[in-house]
Amino acid sequence: LSSSRIFLRTATGIGGKTALKAFIARSSGGSTSYYNSLAGSSSSSSLPAVVGKKSTKKYQAFYPTNHHVQHHDQQATATQRRYKSALPITEDPIRGGYDSSDIYSGPTACETAGISKLGITGPTTIYKNQTFEELFQHEVKNDEGKVASAEYGVTFTVDTGKFTGRSPGDKWLVKNIGSESDANIDWGKVNQPTTPEVFDELYEKAVNYFNTKEKCYVFDGFCGANPKSQRKIRFVHEMAWQQHFVTNMFIRANSSSELEGFEPDFTVINACSQVDEDWEKHGLNSEVAVVFNVEKKCAVIFGTWYGGENKKGIFSLMNYWLPMEDPPQLPMHCSANVGKDGDSALFFGLSGTGKTTLSADPHRALIGDDEHGWDEDGVFNFEGGCYAKTINLSEKTEPDIYRAIHKDAMLENVALKDEGDKFVPDYFDTSKTENGRVSYPIFHIDNYHEPQMAGHPNNIIFLSCDAFGVLPPIAKLTPEQAMYHFISGYTAKVAGTERGITEPSATFSACFGAAFLTHHPTRYAELLKEKLEKHNAKAWIVNSGWSGGPYGVGERMSISTTRNCVNAILDGTIGDTTWEKDRVFGWEIPASIPDVDPDVLHPRNTWPDPKEYGEAEKKLAEMYVANFEKYAGKGDTDYTQYGPKV
Repeated sequence: LSSSRIFLRTATGIGGKTALKAFIARSSGGSTSYYNSLAGSSSSSSLPAVVGKKSTKKYQAFYPTNHHVQHHDQQATATQRRYKSALPITEDPIRGGYDSSDIYSGPTACETAGISKLGITGPTTIYKNQTFEELFQHEVKNDEGKVASAEYGVTFTVDTGKFTGRSPGDKWLVKNIGSESDANIDWGKVNQPTTPEVFDELYEKAVNYFNTKEKCYVFDGFCGANPKSQRKIRFVHEMAWQQHFVTNMFIRANSSSELEGFEPDFTVINACSQVDEDWEKHGLNSEVAVVFNVEKKCAVIFGTWYGGENKKGIFSLMNYWLPMEDPPQLPMHCSANVGKDGDSALFFGLSGTGKTTLSADPHRALIGDDEHGWDEDGVFNFEGGCYAKTINLSEKTEPDIYRAIHKDAMLENVALKDEGDKFVPDYFDTSKTENGRVSYPIFHIDNYHEPQMAGHPNNIIFLSCDAFGVLPPIAKLTPEQAMYHFISGYTAKVAGTERGITEPSATFSACFGAAFLTHHPTRYAELLKEKLEKHNAKAWIVNSGWSGGPYGVGERMSISTTRNCVNAILDGTIGDTTWEKDRVFGWEIPASIPDVDPDVLHPRNTWPDPKEYGEAEKKLAEMYVANFEKYAGKGDTDYTQYGPKV
């Protein structure tokens, strides 16, 4: 063990402020001025005052044996407890329970941290799996962003520069000729091939860069709540906020003992501050490069600071690995929750369609908000946190997400208002981007399902954000129609979720996540078909897009309208209505939904000119048909006949 690591363990028994002051003084060559400004001396603090309202609401779990409901009081005085870290831990049994933190220093730091195997041997200080409190201190000390006073507590904020969304045109997979991945990956526009030689050059560049650094951050964690298919993931980052992001988003170890003998199934080296100057020679599309080598179990990231590249890269790999399990498992771009009676539901959809918002339901327990698997046991979360959009966020419309923004959450590309002695998030200011985000550990949601696993779902909901104003807010699908619409994956790309998207544009994204599919879409469709048939799940279309006209003319469906449609599905009241079959799309539309305007249920009734609606409906139907032509005759069943009639 390094002397610094021994010091931290010993300091645990000293008491928080004294130990922290001693450690920072030691690290800074004897100076305690930084501690005095950061850790709470009698002099003025450099941190903004915590101004806001304390959370006093009490919550009860639906079934305590299955999940916790945690109350957070972010203005409670931090108390000292016996942890490996010398930093004070806020009195919160869940938050404090994630302590696998280590600091390695000296010439063998990289070897001890496990990254010398990568060729990274230069850094002499490695911060590994820092606690939430430690990460906050590092972020402030490194001046990596700003501390904002959200209503429920202080929250760290970062600005990722010009990249406020993923850069899908810059994601590449290495085509190792004759390998397993070569035979199984669906090569093309989504899974762009590059050569082993290009990867090796970029890998060497990333390693050489980290070997110039005195310190770096390493996170060892897990992807997948089901131990049967769980993957061990390692991230190497140059900034504390990046470790904060993956600590929020992936499954955290509770203690260092869980990481003993940790050998990663995959490693990501994130050199985001560097670019590939030789991108033209390498045959890439820009100086940004996000490159995965399945056989070498490693990826490198250059040129983009966007946090989502970390999580979506691993999601793409889970989409590769799980269908190849025995028996095959279905990876899904969806959110999931579960009711009091164990009835789980899935919400498929692209970013901005409502997955996070609709699955965060005060009457149901959240399993996860974005990435899941479905195996022989049921559904399970891939992640340990949530990544929610903050555009127009308010406590009235999205209370669970709003209240989740406090200490340990992290805001990304969210505008701040300078209010004298503090910065306050402004979720209505989208001058930076409409893709402002917040990441937070899942236990920030009051009704979260602690096992992160549940039984087979009763309802499958396909969320679309229809920019044409044609789709109804809700429609019932036959099993065959469900397959057609799963493969089609119609929605709109919402402004800011990807580079170059400035307003919603209609798109078809297979399986509601084409950007992350490594196999051919029909492979996932056949797996879903098997699950639906075996477990008798019902399928629905829910449109969270426009009504009364297309984008620019009509209005976006209100969150309350969409929520009421979903509630009717989940509580069963939708079974009390009558149905009308749509003459073009063939699905069935309900005559009534509690607390929803009946005219809104039939989009034709919301348009000023029914003739214009008919033209828009025909146009969209033709787009469906044209898109599906590439799937005709593929897979075990041709679902073309279950699409719209034109």
